[in-house]
Amino acid sequence: MKIIKTCLSAMISGILIFSPAYADKWSDQFPHIKATGDISGDCSYEEISKKNYKGKTLKINTHAVPVIGQPTALHAEQFAKLTGATVDVTHTPAGDLYAKAMVPFKAGQSPYDIVFGFSNFINDWRQYLAPVPKKYMNTKEMKDVTKSHVGVSSWDGTMYQYPVDGDRHYLKYRKDVIDNPEMQKKYKADTGKELKVPTTWKEYGEMAKYFNGWDWDGDGEKEYGSAEVMKKDDLMFAAFFSRSVAYAKNPRTPGGFFFDLETMKPNVNNPGFVEALTDWVEATKYVPPGGINFGLGDEIGSFGGGQTLFSFSWDDAFIAAMQDDSPIKNKVGTAPLPGADKVWNRVSGKWDNKYNQAPYIVWGWAVGVAKKSKVQEMAFDYLCFFSNGANHQADLAIGNFGVNPFKNSDFDPNLYIDTMGWDADIAKSYTKTLKDMEKSKNRVFPLRVRGVFEFTSAVATGTSKALAGQLSPQEALDEVAKEWEAIVKRVGKSAVQDDYAVGLKMEDNKLYNNSMWPLLLHGTIPSIPNSITSTFIITTFFYF
Repeated sequence: MKIIKTCLSAMISGILIFSPAYADKWSDQFPHIKATGDISGDCSYEEISKKNYKGKTLKINTHAVPVIGQPTALHAEQFAKLTGATVDVTHTPAGDLYAKAMVPFKAGQSPYDIVFGFSNFINDWRQYLAPVPKKYMNTKEMKDVTKSHVGVSSWDGTMYQYPVDGDRHYLKYRKDVIDNPEMQKKYKADTGKELKVPTTWKEYGEMAKYFNGWDWDGDGEKEYGSAEVMKKDDLMFAAFFSRSVAYAKNPRTPGGFFFDLETMKPNVNNPGFVEALTDWVEATKYVPPGGINFGLGDEIGSFGGGQTLFSFSWDDAFIAAMQDDSPIKNKVGTAPLPGADKVWNRVSGKWDNKYNQAPYIVWGWAVGVAKKSKVQEMAFDYLCFFSNGANHQADLAIGNFGVNPFKNSDFDPNLYIDTMGWDADIAKSYTKTLKDMEKSKNRVFPLRVRGVFEFTSAVATGTSKALAGQLSPQEALDEVAKEWEAIVKRVGKSAVQDDYAVGLKMEDNKLYNNSMWPLLLHGTIPSIPNSITSTFIITTFFYF
């Protein structure tokens, strides 16, 4: 059986992989930043060491280890050593993060000073969170955050979440197979088709099937077609949306990917989404044994450990593959999510037979400071320290840490070439893939409405029935749409509609213009009433 890295071994290898090492007084004490040493900034090791929080306690609720939970704990330990603070970290499974914060929030309590969660919780959480103070908005680190991720950490001109992560879904593939002339020749002879980076989900499926269940890399073990997140309660809804955007995000029909904004009728059971789910059901035939129960950690380990030809989701699986202890380091590549040769037109009620591709700027890890916390300054100092230059660069190199690029400096390929030992062409392709997603005008952002947890749970329940063969794709999505309609009614149509309008403005490219952007960064944009019929300024928010 192929060796898949454990959480502990991945963490240790991630801390020790960097070359060349950079020696300074801080990297000698904290080996996590050996690659760079301390990097100057408002919340560098040097600056944070000047803080004195002895006698004070900081309480944090975060995700289970390793994804985001491990860096939370690591940086908490570092922060405590530097400042004298006591930092208590609680680790909570993904499915419980929402309630762990929301239940006490509603009761007027704040058992935690810092709460980690998913960014599309913002509508339910923001009234209980302290806005990020101006002094942190003006730091060197914050000014390096991309425009889209300043936006996705904010709502209506106010930043409620501190940027620590940036997320997109994209294609990962084995370059040593796809670019191999001998494999290309064999594939052509056997199928009559070209072996290349797939640009449609149909091509993805054809190649994944062909390379499923045989030893195509010569290591004496079977490999498989694709590693995907298919486990019902482990983020599978995001994988489904990644497969759906090609068929259902039509640039010629603005006004709603998830819902029709005017009527709030769910789109989730239209032919575009059904086509995506039909492809996904077929994908159960080319995943590894047990792959239908893969959660995110399994997908990271499977692709990162060399078990599959393809993967798509967050950066983590690709970063795991590029760690020094990976058997496939510098043998993998990145590309945009596959597209489709047709896209559903919900206005005409017909397929547009034109090539379509749409990035999915997926939800990312989000973190905020409780409004009722009595140690807000210490809490914000911790978050600023968490994402400082040295910690951030080190975290990026560890696949299962769950920290992905969200700074402009992250798009410099030399970062990965010089400090992580990446092949230059792979580093350039990786950063280009991410940058091009920032430029796209046909993107989908996370659903960020009140009751979002119910909406995404309904998607997971319905699609899992289709993957298990219990319902047809159409039947499964009809069931999801019916549940969505019930949730809209229960939460309140006007409330969900107003919330959806905010996120939709970003999707439809009606975000801040360049002249207004500095106002957001400095927290001076006036509040503008939400209206689904007028043009207004909005922001959006990110997730894992």
